[in-house]
This record gives sequence, C-alpha cells and structure tokens, in this order.
Amino acid sequence: MGLKTRHWERLGNGGLTFTELGFGAAPLGNLYKAISDGAARETLDAAWAGGVRYFDTAPLYGLGLSETRLNPFLRDKPRDEYVLSSKVGRLIQHCAPEHRAGVGKWFEVPQRREQFDYSYDGVMRSFDHSFSRLGVDRIDILYVHDLCVFTHGSKEASDTRIDEFFGARGYDAMISLRDQGLIKAIGGGINEWQVCQTLAERGDFDLFLLAGRYTLLEQSALDSFLPLCEARGIGIVTGGPYNSGILATGAKPGAYYNYDAAPDHILKRVNAIEAVCKDHSISLIDAAFQFPLRHPAHVSVIPGAQGVGEMESNLQAAQADIPAAFWSDLKARGLLDERAPV
Repeated sequence: MGLKTRHWERLGNGGLTFTELGFGAAPLGNLYKAISDGAARETLDAAWAGGVRYFDTAPLYGLGLSETRLNPFLRDKPRDEYVLSSKVGRLIQHCAPEHRAGVGKWFEVPQRREQFDYSYDGVMRSFDHSFSRLGVDRIDILYVHDLCVFTHGSKEASDTRIDEFFGARGYDAMISLRDQGLIKAIGGGINEWQVCQTLAERGDFDLFLLAGRYTLLEQSALDSFLPLCEARGIGIVTGGPYNSGILATGAKPGAYYNYDAAPDHILKRVNAIEAVCKDHSISLIDAAFQFPLRHPAHVSVIPGAQGVGEMESNLQAAQADIPAAFWSDLKARGLLDERAPV
C-alpha cells in the first residue's frame, strides 16, 4: 500500500501535492548525534522507496549540512515528483572555531555561525545560498524560520523580530519570489501557533509548518488558529508530531518532551494515553502520527528520522489503521479535546 497524498491549492498556480508522511531533515544535520553520510543516504533512500515525496530542510539544520546531504540524493530524482521546502531568517556564515553555533546540539558540522536576518536582502541571500547547497533548480516552499518565543526568549523579542520581518521587508522578498513564480508557496516554520496566527493576520501566507503544537498532547490551536487556517485555505504541516520523543518512546524514564526531560504531568498524561492504546491494541507512535492528519487543514506530517529503523517506523505509522472507537475513548476519558476532528 502506497502513501496517501493531499493536494493543497489556494492561489490558482496548480498548488502542491504532499505525501501525508513527509521527511523532516533536521536529523540529517547531525542533530544531537553525528551520523555518517552513508547512514544519511540510506535513510533518505528508505524514505523514497517507501513513497515519501515531501522533504523539508533549513539552512540552520547542521549549519548547512542537512541541505548539502540532500544535494546528491535529489540530483537524479525527477523534479516534478517531489515537493521541497527550505527556510529563511538566518544567514549561515563561516567563523572561527570558538564562535561555531549550536555546540552540543549539532555534531561534526562545518565551522559556521548563524546570524538572524529577516530583511529583504537577508531573505534573498538565504534563498540563493540554499540553492547552492541543495543543487536543485526549484524550491517549492519558503518558510520564514523561528520568529517565535522559543527561539528568541520572550514574547517581546519575538514581536520585535516579527516587526523586523515586515518592516525590513523580508516579507516583501518572499511575496516577490512567489509573485515571480520562483516558489509556489510561502509560510512560516514556527514553534508556537500564536505566532503563526499573528503572521496570518498580518500577511498573506499559504502554509505553516507548526512544530509540536497540534499533537495528541496539545490541541489549543483549535481555539482560533486552526479555524482561521480553514477559513483562508492555509495548509498546515505538522513537525515534531511526537513532541520531541515522548509520543514515540512512551512515558519511560528520561523521555523527552519539548527538547527537554518530560515533566511529571506530561508523563502522567502520556501514561493515560498509553493505557487507551493498550485497550485498543494500538501503537502510541501510530496514533500520534495519525492524529494531526484528522484535521482538514493538515497536508503532511514530517517526523525526523536518523536511521533506516526510524524511517521504517514512520512509514508503518503513516499506514496504520486507527479505529474510530479509539479516538472516542480518548475524548471520553478527557485526554483529547472534544473539538478535535477525528
């Protein structure tokens, strides 16, 4: 059985067809541990063989390494057979070893530092640099990256960066690229739905890559953001569907939630969800993958994979059959928002 696809279209330019399972390429940037070029290629080959045709990357991931690892993989693939997205908002610059960014997060990566730049020129330069690293002749989607509280440390700092993005005309650069047909869609790759909503209210965005904020553990995006997306035809890609790991591993000691050790209240909630999974003979990871796709605005879910085993697990989750009674049981036990489409 092949992967299901979803077609997104709101601009009259033919739109884009996503596989429901996409490939989040942050782990290819040696996120939290180093992997070899060979292991990265084997993981990508397993994704392609399994039918995955949406690949998301960013200059930040491995300080350029993720994009350069996609380069030889994509080189012989028919360009019309896949969707490719990258991001803007940072310039990745050569630096002295003591200034290298992401120490402890990115391993065995180039000596580079990141400079936030949400200006017109910064967006255009970042777009051009991504072409050089990727070696492709077309990027389909450009997301403005990390205008969020999680990245900048406070709502005030996030708001300042959002103002910079619009005031310094980074937004205008993205609109220009879309108007010229150089990209099919623009959006934001963001860690908070509230920031996505702010962007949607201030500009004309097509897609949002929302990381970890509409999952089996969190559904507050149903309050206002997801209804706004439905009304405007904005598509949603879910990154981090396992909330940094706990919805894949379960509530075991040392489980990760939001890039950190899971707090007690999250461990208890996941334990309760796991109990419902057991009652229905369902895998937690399968349910976690499938849940966001039940919402009509969603076009793809893009968990990362740092090896063939993780990729095969994602492929299995994408094709799992989840009975309606499971979702009903979660709602009955107060573990899922009543408003969540299932």
